[in-house]
Amino acid sequence: MLELKDVYFFVQVVDRGGFTSAGRSLRVPKSTLSHRVRELESMLGVRLINRTSRQFGTTDVGAEFYHYALQILQSADIAEEFVRQRLNEPSGTVRITTAVEIAQFALKDLIPVFLNRYPKVRIVEIATDRLVDMVAEGFDLALRGHVASLQNSTLVHRGIASVPWYLFASPTYLNQAGDITDPRALSSHSTLAMDRHGAEMWGLKGPSGHELDVPIEPRFLSNNMIALKEAACADLGVAALPGYMCRQEIEDGRLRQILPGWMAADARMSALMPYRNGLLPAVRALVDFLAMEVPKVTAFTPRAHD
Repeated sequence: MLELKDVYFFVQVVDRGGFTSAGRSLRVPKSTLSHRVRELESMLGVRLINRTSRQFGTTDVGAEFYHYALQILQSADIAEEFVRQRLNEPSGTVRITTAVEIAQFALKDLIPVFLNRYPKVRIVEIATDRLVDMVAEGFDLALRGHVASLQNSTLVHRGIASVPWYLFASPTYLNQAGDITDPRALSSHSTLAMDRHGAEMWGLKGPSGHELDVPIEPRFLSNNMIALKEAACADLGVAALPGYMCRQEIEDGRLRQILPGWMAADARMSALMPYRNGLLPAVRALVDFLAMEVPKVTAFTPRAHD
């Protein structure tokens, strides 16, 4: 039978592109890794890795075996996790990464509640708009907002909450520019948009599911939603933003929702986990908690101005 440790070493070597890098990461001598992979190859009767002084790569059989090896390790992790969950309460450190806006508006009140509920858990939260490599950087969990489906990968995806985007502007701007009752009129208004591909067009969805593409020429582009919201509050124009992020400004009268029957984006928030490492009880507890509580935070009811 396969030696599970040898399979693990093989996967680590492939993931890190060589024995030297894998040995450094695992703190295992390169010679040990090479020996264990040779033992695995000997047991299987095939060469899995091509070894040359200039190049590293898997053989055709090695590339196929790699995918099965991932499944083997995942199954082993699930089995071990089941036992651990039966024996231990959630504990240890959970490293989580997410966008700045999600950390500030969705998680800031929830993380303290979770930590009070599970006193043996420690959370390290890294808020960044950079798309991190979870495996390489050692994260247990990532929360990401997205409109399109996330690309296929070796990561586990779990839906957390719906995060619809709507259109907002300040009362002062609307008094000066006029109320907006037709979405097509947005083309002639000052707009504030996320700085990304397709920023010259807003794809809107109406109350009956009708879709409408509205061309815009943003006066202000930013990759930061908070900056866009503050610009809208400063009377600079119409911004498309997650509804829950603007709840306080609406209550304070700094922003008004326009075209309440129209959605600017049908976005979602998902949790991503590096599945082959398994889910520690603390990670599973946090994901379950977020799946239960985040939808309450992101809920937003469109409403017309009184």
